[in-house]
Amino acid sequence: MGRTYIVEESVGQYLSNISLQGKAFISGLLIGQCSSQKDYVILATRTPPKEEQNENLKHPKAKLDNLDEEWATEHANQVSRMLPGGLLVLGVFIITTLELANDFQNALRRLIFAMEKSMNRKRLWNFTEEEISERVILHICSSTKKISCRTYDVRDPKSSARPADWKYQSGLSTSWLSLDCTIHIDIHIPLSSTSVSYTLEKNTKNGLTRWAKQIENGVYLINGQVKDEDCDLLEGQKKSFRGNTQATSHSFDVRVLTQLLLNSDHRSTATVQICSGSVNLKGSVTCRAYIHSNKPKVKDAMQAVKRDILNTVADRCEILFEDLLLNEIPEKKDSEKEFYILPHRVFVPIPGSTVKLCDYKFGDESAEEIRDHFREMLDRTVQIEDLEIAEEVNTVIPLSIANSHPLRGLECTVGYGESTCMSSVNNEASLEHKDDKQPEQPIKTTVMLKIRQNIESWLKLWLKSKRKGPNIQCSKRNSETEI
Repeated sequence: MGRTYIVEESVGQYLSNISLQGKAFISGLLIGQCSSQKDYVILATRTPPKEEQNENLKHPKAKLDNLDEEWATEHANQVSRMLPGGLLVLGVFIITTLELANDFQNALRRLIFAMEKSMNRKRLWNFTEEEISERVILHICSSTKKISCRTYDVRDPKSSARPADWKYQSGLSTSWLSLDCTIHIDIHIPLSSTSVSYTLEKNTKNGLTRWAKQIENGVYLINGQVKDEDCDLLEGQKKSFRGNTQATSHSFDVRVLTQLLLNSDHRSTATVQICSGSVNLKGSVTCRAYIHSNKPKVKDAMQAVKRDILNTVADRCEILFEDLLLNEIPEKKDSEKEFYILPHRVFVPIPGSTVKLCDYKFGDESAEEIRDHFREMLDRTVQIEDLEIAEEVNTVIPLSIANSHPLRGLECTVGYGESTCMSSVNNEASLEHKDDKQPEQPIKTTVMLKIRQNIESWLKLWLKSKRKGPNIQCSKRNSETEI
């Protein structure tokens, strides 16, 4: 038996309102959430056509083989950045004329595999073996309104189409649960001399991959409690007079703890390498994930939070590098430090839903630009007053002043110049959790990137240990490393 897709009624209304207007076909993305038993579709958005495509698609002999796979894949990549934790691009839809009703399968099969491959390449995490790997293709005939729903297993390049059920439901995501988290990170990424030929983007991505392991292995507190991952997320919530579990709140507070102190049974290995510089990301970011309210499991909720943490940090770095490339700003490898501001996160609600989508905004971008980007990428009108800026925009100030005040953003520091650096494999990309009492409200901060050299103290420590012998124990940030 095939998959069942439970679809928000507003998605059906959106699809029925799309008019071909003389075009041979219109395609787009289906967005929602996977679960073990069924998938949920809460949003659909058409792929904006290229200007040169407008005329080609009106040609009566246009074939679906002319579907621009690269353009549609890039649209999927852009939209995936605008999805909080728990939401995915589940597949594609296509609306065609009756003449092309039987001419879409091969083109869309190639597209759905290309999209999944491209999105996976940008992620810091991987799908587990237990997760659903089927992606959906929905075909609608513009004249008969007949629907064909099929799925492909994107893990299997040789998979064939399987039929799936497509069922509409009103108010599907009106009671979905949100998990909110403000995470404080301190990531140090050495730039080894052997990687000088790599771009700053690639070096940063490699360092973030190591940091991602800490996020995956962290301890997550839900409303201050550690819960068994196989438990129901809503366990302990009040029940209505009908016996149904009702969440007292649609929102859960999540805190992240990562291991700093090493126990006596754990030995780490220090690595000494020639470095051309370093990258530091330090500060606070706002994270948010959503999960359906149909008996959600703790492990699924925590997985959604972890992936949002990884996605939002990686996406901000990627957006910055794209901006530098777009504006043709070269990397200043002869300078001591570079300082950039990463974009901060903006949320916007989906009407009739507890779920919010997101985007990223640089300090010099206007609210009107964010509104236009939502319209272009998600084909929906956003009111400026509905924009929720999750992190404060701070004025850029000298580094010496910024360091003398409480940290209010995510900073990244990269320095250049050949030196020797020493780091523990367990500390190379560290995330610190302070014991101080955290504020009740999430810290509103800017995510910032700065670049500097930070290796002299490591060099002194290494030279000192070489003089005193191999059994010296060196302390760094409450974590012991034996050399």
